[in-house]
Order: sequence, then C-alpha cells, then structure tokens
Amino acid sequence: MKIAFLGTPSFSLPSLQLLIDRQNDLAVFTQPDRPVGRKAILTPPPVKELALKYDIPVYQFERIRSPEGLQALQSFHPDLMITVAFGQLLSSANLAIPKYGTINVHGSLLPKYRGASPIQAAILNGDTVTGITTMFTDVGMDTGDILLSKSTPIDINETYGMLSDRLSVIGAEVLAQTLDQLEKGSLIRIPQNDSEATICHMISKTDGILDFNQSRLSVHNRVRAMNPWPCSSCFLNDEIFKIWETRIPDITASGVPGTLIADNNRLYVFCSDGPLEVLSVQVPGKKRMDAAAFLCGYSVDGIILK
Repeated sequence: MKIAFLGTPSFSLPSLQLLIDRQNDLAVFTQPDRPVGRKAILTPPPVKELALKYDIPVYQFERIRSPEGLQALQSFHPDLMITVAFGQLLSSANLAIPKYGTINVHGSLLPKYRGASPIQAAILNGDTVTGITTMFTDVGMDTGDILLSKSTPIDINETYGMLSDRLSVIGAEVLAQTLDQLEKGSLIRIPQNDSEATICHMISKTDGILDFNQSRLSVHNRVRAMNPWPCSSCFLNDEIFKIWETRIPDITASGVPGTLIADNNRLYVFCSDGPLEVLSVQVPGKKRMDAAAFLCGYSVDGIILK
C-alpha cells in the first residue's frame, strides 16, 4: 500500500518503524528542522532522521495546508495517509487526497482529551488510566470516527516522558491492528459522542509554574506532567529553581506552603495538605542533581519557595 506518513517527534517513531517493517511504499511529511539547545543547532525532527536512514523521501512544510504542501501530497498519490503527532491540522483538500482516507494515532481514549497535549492532561488531572485511539481524521480537532483503542494504567510516579514512550509503542500496536482490519474490510467506524469530549491546550513554559498552595497530589502531578518539558519550576532566593521529580511520602506534617525542610539527606516542600518529597532538582548554571547532592551545597532552613 502507498502510504503518506505525517509525523514529527519521537512519539511517531514506533508507528513509522511499523510501516517500514511492513514494506509499505512510503513518503514522510514532517515539520521543518528547528534550532535546538543553547547553541540553537539546527536539528531535524526524529521522524526525518529515521526516514532518511531507510532512504524514504522526506518533505518538510511549515503548513501542509499550503499550496506547496497540498501539491506534494497530491504528487505522491497515496492510497492512505497516517498521522501520528504531526502537529498540524489538515485541510479538507489534504484529506480528499487518499482513497482510503486518513488514519490518526492519538494519545488518549477519545473523546477524552482532544487536542495537543492528551498525555500531559491525563497526568495533570490525576487519571489512573489512559490509552491510544486510532480514528479516521476529519477537518475537526480529533473529532473523527473512532476505529480501535487500547487502554493502559498510569503509575502514580510515571512522568510524561515515561508514559509517552510507552504509549508510542502501544500506538504502533493499535495501528497495526487497524491496518490489518482495513485490509480485510472489517473496520467499524464509531462516531464520537461530542457531549463527552474534553479539550487540552498546547503546553507552554508557564504550565510548569508550581503553586504550593495546592495539594501535594496536584503539585506532584504537575511535576511529572512537565517532565521532561518544560520542567516544573518556582523561585528559590529569587532564582529559578527547577523540580524534576517528586514523590508523595507516607508521612503527615503541617507547615507553610512552599517551605523547604531537610531530613536525613532527604528534601521536602510543604504543600497545602502536607509535605511532598523532592527527589531531583536543578539550579541555574548547574546540571540536574538528586536531593542529597543539592543539600551538600545548599542550606534550606527557613527557605520558602515561591
């Protein structure tokens, strides 16, 4: 089958590798190379790197809806388009190109968490279960008919990075099942119940700002939802203080929210309902370090994070 694959980040890689292994006739459409890091080194998207490894043609567009993007898709004449974390909305003209339509691999159990950050949203909201949904794409934001889905539990300490890696693999598995049923003509389309839909926005750096007046569970969920990007942060002595990893301890105590305390090389910060253990942090000009290493160089007595 001739397939146009539209994807960008590492989340897309297991699905692209699946299509490569199935020996489909592929072309990859992805975002342009972007500057990365302090030195702003121009870096290709992970999907581009994998495609070039297999000599698959790659097309990069800021807007796939542009005349140039539309023409490139039309020139490839795909039987099917597959999108996995592509990062752009498709136009009705884009969607009209493949004869079998466009299948999307989405990181939630639709109709819950339509939008750009379904994995982070599930963690932020303290969900204990999430999953993958394949759907036929239409012109709306993740509003198309559901095809297949698979659920998975979320561990209380699982970060966005960890969960995203797991879901990317599950996504490829569900995509394989979806393609098998498509080829057999046995796919069943299930319209979404719009009344049950929830929307999640694109994550920005401000989403990582911590508020210790919230419960420790809420703070803990935000820390893991923002790991690895943009990373949760607050201010320590007027300097940005990043908190990478936390854990809810099996202890109870009360204190002013934001207050740091140290106990036996362990670091805690008080939230509205008790202490939250801080496992790893980062201060300006330093690499990420565990709590014990941080306490070797910093005295926290009486310090309140803001």
